[in-house]
Amino acid sequence: MKGVSDKNAHNDMKNKGNKNDAKKPLQVLHISKKDTNNGKEKVFDENQRLSKEREVEITPKKPQIVTSPVTENKEENTKNINLENKSLLELEKPLDFQVEDQEFLIERKVDDFDFDESAFLEALNENEPIGATGETIKGKIIALESDGLYIDIGGKAPGFMPKKECGLGVITNFKEKFPIGIEMEVLVIKEQNADGMVTVSARALILRQSWEKVANAAKNGEIIQVLINGFNRGGLTCDVDGLRGFIPRSQLEEGQEYQSLVSKTLKVAFLEVNPESRKLVLSEKKALLVSKFADLKLGQLIEGEVLAVKPYGFFIDLGGASGLLHQSSITNGAIRNLREIFVEGEVIKALITEIDLERGRIGLNTALLENSPGELIVDKEKIMIEASERALKTKTLFDKKDINNDNK
Repeated sequence: MKGVSDKNAHNDMKNKGNKNDAKKPLQVLHISKKDTNNGKEKVFDENQRLSKEREVEITPKKPQIVTSPVTENKEENTKNINLENKSLLELEKPLDFQVEDQEFLIERKVDDFDFDESAFLEALNENEPIGATGETIKGKIIALESDGLYIDIGGKAPGFMPKKECGLGVITNFKEKFPIGIEMEVLVIKEQNADGMVTVSARALILRQSWEKVANAAKNGEIIQVLINGFNRGGLTCDVDGLRGFIPRSQLEEGQEYQSLVSKTLKVAFLEVNPESRKLVLSEKKALLVSKFADLKLGQLIEGEVLAVKPYGFFIDLGGASGLLHQSSITNGAIRNLREIFVEGEVIKALITEIDLERGRIGLNTALLENSPGELIVDKEKIMIEASERALKTKTLFDKKDINNDNK
């Protein structure tokens, strides 16, 4: 800027050096440029020398060109092609799907991997595992071993039955009882393993059949004879078709010295049959009761003594057995108090309307003896005197009931 002096300018010039020193960098730059170029050339020449030495050391072989008569092969191949009166232009021409007169027949060839639905289902049936748990199957013994036997059940592998599952109790003559070739029915107790083998049991099948047999006998109120084979603090034990039965002391006619009944035969009826819990309870008292039921029929007029009065009805003694006269079967009228009808020790007449042998129960009815609702409350004595004649009127009703039970 004009008019302004810089006193430090002289000092700055001194610090920078003299003019001769300022020219030296130009010469140095010029010389260094040549040096750099010479260095590059030397590096380039060195690289060329190394590459030449490598070419001398490594001499790759030239690929050999195998000449073949291509033209001759082409001519021979074209001669062998039979176009069946079709030119190459016709083959390359795209099909016209819009032509109505042209028919396209697509033929499907069946290979080894094709099969229909029936073959597919048949293949599934062949590979379906045989013998689900709880299934009953028949088979033929094909081999005996020290720990069991093998049975042909029609699967890809035979079924195996352990020796302890071959029957009830201890089997001494194993080979004589299970000869090879004999057919038998068994129960599957374990499904097939990785080898396709299932575990079967003849013992389990026997026990299942025994439980079914016992259940039907209890439903029909049958009386059976059992041999007492032991006792404990609660009662006696016995065997029923391979099942362990128990008779409580309270269900014995003489329960005081029940140990003396071992090895004796008793007539018993079924109190409880439960295959799931393997509980089989029998009763000698019920057997005596059921035996009396055999002389009773539906619609029969009975005479008995009132044993007890309950809020829901009366218990009537039938000569060793008791019947229930429920309040709904007493009269069609309104009853304020059951003791207004009958009292303990009174002898009455009633009709048998239910016989349940399984539960040991007899159902009685007096309402059917009435000519009009509530007559029993008004004139009880008249009904009891005319009970036999009035029971005849109800005979047809129970005859129809018996026919329906027989049809079931």
